[in-house]
Amino acid sequence: MKSKILLALLATATLAAGAHAQVKVEDAIKWRQSAYATMGWSMGRIKANVDGTYNKDEVVKAANVIQAIANSGMGALYVPGSDKGKGWAETRVKPELFTDGPKVGKIAGDFNQAANELAKVAATGDAAAVKTAFGKLGGTCKACHDDYRKDNK
Repeated sequence: MKSKILLALLATATLAAGAHAQVKVEDAIKWRQSAYATMGWSMGRIKANVDGTYNKDEVVKAANVIQAIANSGMGALYVPGSDKGKGWAETRVKPELFTDGPKVGKIAGDFNQAANELAKVAATGDAAAVKTAFGKLGGTCKACHDDYRKDNK
């Protein structure tokens, strides 16, 4: 039984690696840009609730979207050469993102952890706790933008 599970895991890993290798640079950039745009929209929804009339259901929906994207394995969309090129628009990724492995890994891990925490806190309906968790998540976004995004506006 264990050998069948191991074989299934190896087959899955092999298929995933093959799929990763076949991603066109332009597609990887488009998919990244789409995911980040969706997260940006979701961040805006949470901010509107934190700063205005708080609606728990809206915050939960937005936080769950962010959490899903954060845990989707987007790192696979940073294929070699995707620091140049165009998806929906010219990519803003700096080449250093591809060479600063440990630092990028820490930032990505912090982002995932903050996204998971925000979704957990959002489910409680505690607006003050959401505001704090939302600020921490925003800080992880800023950490990456500061070092690895061109034209940081």
